[in-house]
Amino acid sequence: MPIVFIGTPAFAVPALQRVVAAGYEVSAVFTQPDRPAGRGRTSTAPPVKAAAEGLGLPVHQPASLKDSGVVEQLRALAPELIVGVAYGQLIVPQVLAIPPRGVLNVHPSLLPRWRGASPVAAAIVAGDEETGVTIMLMDEGLDSGPILSQRVRTISPTDTAGSLTEALAEEGADLLADTLPRWLAGEIDPQPQDESRATVCRQLRKADGLIDWTQTATEVWRHVRAYNPWPGAHSALDGEGRVSFWHAWPLDAESGEAPGTVVAAPDGLPAEAQGAAFAVQTGHGMLAVLEAQRAGRRALGSADLLRGIPALIGRRFSVSE
Repeated sequence: MPIVFIGTPAFAVPALQRVVAAGYEVSAVFTQPDRPAGRGRTSTAPPVKAAAEGLGLPVHQPASLKDSGVVEQLRALAPELIVGVAYGQLIVPQVLAIPPRGVLNVHPSLLPRWRGASPVAAAIVAGDEETGVTIMLMDEGLDSGPILSQRVRTISPTDTAGSLTEALAEEGADLLADTLPRWLAGEIDPQPQDESRATVCRQLRKADGLIDWTQTATEVWRHVRAYNPWPGAHSALDGEGRVSFWHAWPLDAESGEAPGTVVAAPDGLPAEAQGAAFAVQTGHGMLAVLEAQRAGRRALGSADLLRGIPALIGRRFSVSE
């Protein structure tokens, strides 16, 4: 039974590997074109392309699935099923209509919560206590198709968007491997999503990383975790330019200084904040800084950063940029 796999980033790789390992016939893999990446803007293959080539699978990289020639190419492959994981484009109706068993999608949230392009970051920013993965049957809407299966995962206080995405990629691959045979055997009755509970998140932009120090320490801490590794939570320090914050911990303590002011780390830090050499006052509470990075430099622990920036204590990060 031929299957076509459609996906692009590292999140999709475990699902592709699991489908192949389960013995399904993957007749083709469709992924985004190579893109410039890194400081040298070198043309770089998507992770799914590298994985597919390593598995000996034919790879196609059309600019768009909307192209009539691409639709015909997919139709000629005659897949019984298409599996789509974070392809990066909406799947057009002409493609959705091709496979008799539909297009299955692995989405890293508990739909209908956090439809859209940045569900992992959105869950962390919102302070959700749990998230998960959903296998759904795709329709013409944005992550709005009926649900085949779900798996819940607790969000740890130490989770960043990067670590949580990696965990959900594995969870999603496991759930897909469990769901596929039951779906193909006709054992699953797709359940419509509850539209009254739907929330939507958009594509992240670089500007989303800008820290608003008038928020509470807990809100800024979530911001730091949600935008690690991209776009990075950042703020401008007078005379030093941009500083990115990679690891931090919220403190229920006040310095009496204005939001954005750097202060010495208070005594009696909790275990999670041990090693923080300084903190930043927020609108309520302080943010103990554990790891940060000046533009063009490598990331440092806060003690090293404190030694590297003259008279850092008492200086102030901007509340806007």
